[in-house]
Amino acid sequence: MAKKRSIFFCKDCGHESPKWLGRCPACGEWNTFVEQEVSRAPAGGSRGSRGAGVRQDPVPLTEIRADETERLVTGIGELDRALGGGVVPGGVVLVGGDPGIGKSTLLLQVSDALARTGEAVLYVSGEESRSQLRMRARRLGVESSTIQVLTETDVSRVIEVAGSLSPGAVILDSIQTVFVPEIAGSPGSVSQVRESAAALVRLAKETGTPVFLIGHVTKQGAIAGPRILEHMVDTVLYFEGDKHLSYRILRAVKNRYGSTDEIGVFEMTGRGLVEVDDPSGLFVSRERGPTSGSAVIGTIEGTRALMVEIQALTGLTNYATPQRSSTGIDRRRLPLLLAVLERRGGLSLGNRDVFVSVAGGVRVEEPAADLGIALAVASSYWDAEIDERTAVFGEIGLGGEVRRVTLAAKRAQEAERLGYTRLVVPKGAIPREERPKDIRIVEVGTVREAIGALIGGERPGGRKKETSTAQVPEI
Repeated sequence: MAKKRSIFFCKDCGHESPKWLGRCPACGEWNTFVEQEVSRAPAGGSRGSRGAGVRQDPVPLTEIRADETERLVTGIGELDRALGGGVVPGGVVLVGGDPGIGKSTLLLQVSDALARTGEAVLYVSGEESRSQLRMRARRLGVESSTIQVLTETDVSRVIEVAGSLSPGAVILDSIQTVFVPEIAGSPGSVSQVRESAAALVRLAKETGTPVFLIGHVTKQGAIAGPRILEHMVDTVLYFEGDKHLSYRILRAVKNRYGSTDEIGVFEMTGRGLVEVDDPSGLFVSRERGPTSGSAVIGTIEGTRALMVEIQALTGLTNYATPQRSSTGIDRRRLPLLLAVLERRGGLSLGNRDVFVSVAGGVRVEEPAADLGIALAVASSYWDAEIDERTAVFGEIGLGGEVRRVTLAAKRAQEAERLGYTRLVVPKGAIPREERPKDIRIVEVGTVREAIGALIGGERPGGRKKETSTAQVPEI
């Protein structure tokens, strides 16, 4: 009979220890060790499905063919974009996200899209019964007979069925609900998640079958279970978005076969997820009209250029310490930009609350948003509208200088495509031969020049603004 013992696992990195430790010696995190009961396999036995597979001899690296493997296109363009052009045969994709965000809906639609191309799909559900899955499929319009549904939580049974069917893809909902019978512990425990994932990864690599795994997330937003789970798979996708809003963003945070900067944009409807071909329309309000405290920036997500609206609001504070609140940008970046505006831009913000938000709920991390944030704050401070046909981008240094950013020409082309007529950019950012013809390029060297360029000029309706020198006082 197998002997039983307890061992402690680090939830973040999977490090094992015979006793509890306050701090993990492998990853350095505190209070991450949990106790799990494990069984010691008899001598000569196997643990789970470990040991299965074809034995291979070593091969010189130079003799390995480096032919590009043809990817399996899922048929959902935004998902294929996030994956880098489709899923690689034998690849394991982990999809995480908050409860109710649409993970199961997305992968059920993926199974339907693959089935329409003639691929057989094995959909394994460890959470829903067959009738519940059928009800959701009917609502989404999924009516394919080549989708085989298996309601099972035993990983060995899943592998057995996959071996007999030889499907084009396996979808598991979810990794926290399945278990390996030979391993002690309930489904969702550290040891079960790790061993279950290892067995499914072996299935993918040995048979060349793409495997999609759904993973639940913790309160902190990380995928539940040991962090080693993310290291075992080939691609990790996070499904982001507010359940109170209709759009969803699929972001790649790990991809062994593609870029980790790509995103896919979807809209949640009553018939499931719908691809958004023009995401800029979600993040920029075309009907807002002229208003102070708003600036449109050109940002890059992977290879895609997006126009995003930055909104800011300033007002006299009622507290001893002014509030600094931001949504959708790096919170540490906002105080830095406000300090630059006060020291280099002529704004007095020491007695004002400042609130900054990215419209639509999208998150912008790149420094190219600096100029848009600064101009939105200045616009609110001076209560002066920025022309709604103007877009900006640029990084701001501590000296108040506006620095160049990557892919400037691509941002300009997107602004031109969407009908913007003026673009404020760092000096020398776009070579003259790459400039779009139907948009006026305004180059600025400092944040003060940018504020003067946008606050001066004509107001909509023909009313003349005060000159920029009057509105931007000298320091």
